[in-house]
Amino acid sequence: MEYETIAAVDLGSNSFRLQVGRIVEGQIYPLDTLKETVRLAGGLTADKMLEHAAMKRGWATLERFGERLRSLHGSAVRAVATNTLRVARNAREFLTVGEVALGFPIEIIAGREEARLIYNGAIRSLPAAAHQRLIIDIGGGSTEFIIGKQEHPILMDSLYMGCVGYTLRYFPDGRIDKKRLAAARAAAAKEAELIGHLYTQRGWEEAIGSSGTARALSDLLELNRLNPEGMTGITHEGLEKLVTMLCKAGSIDAFNIPGVRSERLPVLPGGLAIMLAIFEEFRLTQMNYAEGALLLGVQYDLLGRFQHSDMRAATVTQFARRYQVERKQAERVRATALDILFRLRGGVEDRSDEEAIFLDWAATLHEIGISVTHSGYHKHGAYILTYADMPGFSNKDRARLATLVIGHRGKLDRLTSLPRKNMEWRQLLCLRLAVLLHRDRGDRNLPTYRVQANDEGFLLEIPARWLTANPWTAAALAEEAQIWRRVGFNFKVKSLASGKRQGE
Repeated sequence: MEYETIAAVDLGSNSFRLQVGRIVEGQIYPLDTLKETVRLAGGLTADKMLEHAAMKRGWATLERFGERLRSLHGSAVRAVATNTLRVARNAREFLTVGEVALGFPIEIIAGREEARLIYNGAIRSLPAAAHQRLIIDIGGGSTEFIIGKQEHPILMDSLYMGCVGYTLRYFPDGRIDKKRLAAARAAAAKEAELIGHLYTQRGWEEAIGSSGTARALSDLLELNRLNPEGMTGITHEGLEKLVTMLCKAGSIDAFNIPGVRSERLPVLPGGLAIMLAIFEEFRLTQMNYAEGALLLGVQYDLLGRFQHSDMRAATVTQFARRYQVERKQAERVRATALDILFRLRGGVEDRSDEEAIFLDWAATLHEIGISVTHSGYHKHGAYILTYADMPGFSNKDRARLATLVIGHRGKLDRLTSLPRKNMEWRQLLCLRLAVLLHRDRGDRNLPTYRVQANDEGFLLEIPARWLTANPWTAAALAEEAQIWRRVGFNFKVKSLASGKRQGE
């Protein structure tokens, strides 16, 4: 399904942003942009708990965003959360209320996925170029680094340092002096050093800054003519001059200079310290600014899903190749699992919705754990999907895929926390039956069967003659009935010739 209007929501550590865009011939043109400074990271305690006051600020903002998005279809909106909600131990509490306020699901994305989306947005707002670019995005709670060429990111990393966190740690009372700035710069340099050598080895021809900190610094330096003659954007010399001016002012409140927005000023010292440390560690003299960043990247990623270039599908294909999945067996299981799903739906063969898409991917990847060891391979597969970097997949996406993979064989007891009406139970039935029916890993012809769902569970009707000819499968189906019964579902296998139901 395609839409003329799509929207992205970014739950950042400093600000929450909403951008609505109109799709015209494969390009996205902004229609509406909303931004509210929430300072979510400012409400994160030392033991990684979000304070209630910070959560209330976030919920109120999401409620206002929700009013603007009310007319849009659910598939045309994507909301992502970044570093603060990645690390907050009570993030689920925030999201439970926040999703109701917004009216749409909220995905917590991993640091490298955030970096990929930032790159996707930044290059859309830059002139086309054949050379490699270094893109740096200093956010409220983390900083993302990407080296890429044209549309393809090559290196991606996310470091746990941001303008809100550093300002609170090193300038909590708003006072600024050389000692505090030096301490903040040293801490940021220590973080940047972790990846600096790898990035400088790879190399780039142009450095780009994106998002609020880069924009604020670029505006300040240019408007106040702090850059060397003939240089624009952010320069090392200009940043050092800005440090001198901040130290001379002595505090944020006393820093009176044109070009900085009021909501950006309180977190400027932390952002400046991080940017200076990056300039020094990466040996930069100048950096340009890109208007596009995470929000635009999320929108183009969403557009790609409509245009059948979903990054997640490419990742699944790449993972199947990387972990040497047996292609023919995966295809057998995938085709049968989808066939069972379509029969449960009354014969409607729609592959475009999330239920069918995730079942397809889970069937393709259900054996990736065999690359570790065959014993308990479903557990190894789920572990890989939970913790590996999977471009395009949010944390929730990965967890959903991992649930299907770990549940495709063995007991279902570990999944009893899933709500009874969750679609994943139906997906699990489809996947488990497909794996069971293709246990011989051959191209045997399956019988004509019927499958249906009811209030109690599921019913499989299959010819008695086929069951007699395949006694191992018949026994496995009877055992399957017992497994489902232990988690509160009735799964019955009815022999079409005799009417006898196995598992009763």
